[in-house]
Amino acid sequence: MFSILDRNTRLCDGVNRRELLRVGGLGAFGLSMPTLANAATDPATPTITGSFGRAKRCIVLFLLGGPPQHETWDPKPDAPPEVRGEFSPIESATPGLHVGELMPQTAKLTDRIGVLRAVSTADNAHSSSGYWMLTGYPHAPKNKENAVHGAPNDRPCVGAVVRHLRGDTASLPGAVRLPEEIWNTGRIVWPGQDAGWLGHSADPWLLDCDPNETDFKIPNLSLPGDIPAMRFDRRRSLLASVNRHLDAVNRDQAVERWSGLQHKAFDLLSSSDARRAFDIQAEPDATRERYGRNRFGQSVLLARRLVEAGVSLVQVNWTRWKEDQAVAPAWDNHADNAKRLKTVLMPPMDAAYSALLEDLEQRGMLDDTLVVWIGEFGRTPKINARGGRDHWGHVFSAALAGGGVRGGTVHGTSDSQGAYPASGRVEPQDITATIFHCLGYRAGTEIHDALGRPMVISKGEPVGEILRS
Repeated sequence: MFSILDRNTRLCDGVNRRELLRVGGLGAFGLSMPTLANAATDPATPTITGSFGRAKRCIVLFLLGGPPQHETWDPKPDAPPEVRGEFSPIESATPGLHVGELMPQTAKLTDRIGVLRAVSTADNAHSSSGYWMLTGYPHAPKNKENAVHGAPNDRPCVGAVVRHLRGDTASLPGAVRLPEEIWNTGRIVWPGQDAGWLGHSADPWLLDCDPNETDFKIPNLSLPGDIPAMRFDRRRSLLASVNRHLDAVNRDQAVERWSGLQHKAFDLLSSSDARRAFDIQAEPDATRERYGRNRFGQSVLLARRLVEAGVSLVQVNWTRWKEDQAVAPAWDNHADNAKRLKTVLMPPMDAAYSALLEDLEQRGMLDDTLVVWIGEFGRTPKINARGGRDHWGHVFSAALAGGGVRGGTVHGTSDSQGAYPASGRVEPQDITATIFHCLGYRAGTEIHDALGRPMVISKGEPVGEILRS
């Protein structure tokens, strides 16, 4: 059984409560049989040919809470102290590009990275701005905190679209999320993290786990000790017989779907390839240390193993840590911004992100692996009375690297306070269009909802300024 626990922390103000959701077996992964779609695409040749389809796979690093633009990709050294903060900018591998001083390892790799400094949602609510970032479609209405899943806000996330278009491998899904879902206080799960109206068959698998635990393994991935291989095979045969009987009695869609889920679960349990992909203990100690011995660092390392094994897209969520306080969980630093950045946020992020880029490059994978660094919004230009920065969706930064990205580039500028876009404004649909473009899908590619109506995967435009031409 999987246990999804409320760790008694929260984003912003709210009532604390502890919940335990118990979900039976591998159904918690959203297991499904492959779903392939023939994409209806514009036959015109893409204008940015060097980046189109360059990426075979994608890793998305999602930093819950909103990483501050001032201390990361867009420092403002000439702004007043209450805006620029206490940290200084440092030079990077890209001439003229400065980043925050708490990113020393990342700074050495900016010649592989394209930075977007004028991303904007103008939405200051975690869950609604996050929905837009995860799906490429704005939430209705904007600035809606504690938004929940459901029409009209049931667009499929990027991972679901990729899984729908590409399908699964023999033993692994096309898309995975880990180490848990993104949620607000009270375990209110954000919308925009699943397949929405595409249906459960396209849901990215959700792995609720901590890869940094001693003797880590995905729950239920290995056979229980009391089920030897012969007994397991007998159970599989029995399942096939039961399903044939059910098919003869009732070909209801729900029966067919659960048959697919069960068979996929058995395939996973019996797959040595899948078990090897999750065997993070096989990594050298030096590699694990380089990524960082914490939940985020080891989740990023696991993501690399999964895309190496054939998963098309893995999203790693930086969510709350057990030590986080209610006033500032994850990157939601309403208080003590400088202290938290210096001690618990930036060092693990800088280590894991830079380790991933270096590791992919050393393995010959960076050129065809797209790495996306995003959050749901940024932080206020002015530091508040508690030494924190508050929600700010008017301008923030994102970064892309690897497959299809022209490294050492910066697109867009914010104003002198890091408050609003000054040039090169980018919205979330442009980021999703860029991801799809690098993976070989035009923004106008059509998918169909449950009623057969055609929908395009993105209404944005690829950000050509950071892409290979």
